[in-house]
Amino acid sequence: MKIIVTGAAGFIGANLVRALNEMGETDILAVDNLTRSEKFHNLAEFEIADYLDKTEFIERVRKRELPRPEVIFHQGACSDTMEQDGRYMMENNFRYSSELFDWCQSSGIVLIYASSAAVYGLGPLFTEVRSAERPLNIYGYSKLLFDNVVRQRLRANKTPVVGLRYFNVYGPRETHKARMASVAFHHFHQFRSEGKVKLFEGSHGFENGEQRRDFIYIDDVIKANLFFWNRPSSGVYNVGTGRAQSFNDVAVSVINALRIANGQPALSLRQAVAQGTIEYIAFPPPLRGKYQAYTQADLGHLRAAGFDESALNVEQGVAAYVRWLLKSS
Repeated sequence: MKIIVTGAAGFIGANLVRALNEMGETDILAVDNLTRSEKFHNLAEFEIADYLDKTEFIERVRKRELPRPEVIFHQGACSDTMEQDGRYMMENNFRYSSELFDWCQSSGIVLIYASSAAVYGLGPLFTEVRSAERPLNIYGYSKLLFDNVVRQRLRANKTPVVGLRYFNVYGPRETHKARMASVAFHHFHQFRSEGKVKLFEGSHGFENGEQRRDFIYIDDVIKANLFFWNRPSSGVYNVGTGRAQSFNDVAVSVINALRIANGQPALSLRQAVAQGTIEYIAFPPPLRGKYQAYTQADLGHLRAAGFDESALNVEQGVAAYVRWLLKSS
């Protein structure tokens, strides 16, 4: 088996399998948990060599019963930032990853794994240094703890290991994520069903809808994964656009992409608000102190590793995503 992709039926994993197929790679072991069987749709159109349930996979890893692959793209994790079961989160995100890491190091396998910008909490710095890392939830902590293990062992590593801290990823094949799907996904469906998009009123010092995050299109995330397979350089790297854009920007981009598809002219933010196609709602009290109102990836470390691809901005990425959603619906 040349390539293993964990979380292969998930959002990032399935898009990675797609990209690998486009490169002519089909010798892929797909690993996932299909208890929620609808995720199979994400893989149905692609070519893989075999599939293993994640529980069977990690058991075989422990017993060293699997053939040695060239690379493992470890995308499998519980990414629900509202999950309260800390034991489950640590077993699923930290311990599982640690055992995979040990196998890769003992067997000479390149490991490229998904970390998260959730490790930074409220910021204000989003740089891969310990002083900037203050997770707000157990999800962010589970990712940070594994990042720390990787960094502590970098000098002793025999084989490259690369952690990619994804910022706010959006794009095709995220439907199964339900409430944890991207804001672009939710805006699309809300506008089609209600004729408007609802955003939070001002908070954290930002005006209505002006809370800002580093939104990155899925194809740009996949490019980073494939770059480090071809040029593995051990370390933990931010993967974002390096640009913070507002939720207003996302909402207007979704609305205008749908309007243009219907032969209607684009609207400015002011026009959208005036027409009621954007509505501001009260910021939920339960999210106070737990909400990333601003993120922006520092890409210095990523650029130093040689990755110099430019990423789509929100307007470009959302337009591409809306076209895909319309074609797929």
